[in-house]
Amino acid sequence: MKDIYKSDELSIPEGVKVTIKSRLVTVEGPRGVLNKNLRHLNIEISVDGNKIFFVVHHGIRKHVACIRTVRSLINNMITGVTKGFQYKMRYVYAHFPINVIINDKNDAVEIRNFLGQKVVFHIKMREGVTVEASKNQKDELVLTGNSLENVSQSAADIQQSCLVKNKDIRKFLDGIYVSERNVMESA
Repeated sequence: MKDIYKSDELSIPEGVKVTIKSRLVTVEGPRGVLNKNLRHLNIEISVDGNKIFFVVHHGIRKHVACIRTVRSLINNMITGVTKGFQYKMRYVYAHFPINVIINDKNDAVEIRNFLGQKVVFHIKMREGVTVEASKNQKDELVLTGNSLENVSQSAADIQQSCLVKNKDIRKFLDGIYVSERNVMESA
């Protein structure tokens, strides 16, 4: 069954500027600028004052569900340019200590001695993501950035580079795993 008209709205906080031109969304805030291309979705997005309006006409159920998705995406962009996102990852090992080396620019990591392997894994962070070793916790990485998608995808890249192969994964739990997801409070 089609819904004739469905809409939703999102308020824009002070200090954030949102511009939408033919479903290309740009969010500017104190921490920087984020862009998102939403041209693949058939949804009407408009800015009026300090509110963003999302409208779908004659939409079936999956089409109407896009309203909430787009609203969440833009809300995450607004949170990113005002506060920022932080992921914490812990190294887990039973015998061979994992050695993680962060490059000078804080935009790539090198993982050595995973399960005693001689192979070196190189993982480059996504755009706008910085990685650093935690100062108050042993064996912890801290990933920070404005884009939730880039920060979480960088964490996933690190986690997936340390997969245990040809062994029982119930017994060999070694790897680097996300331990905490936070919205940073300092602007």
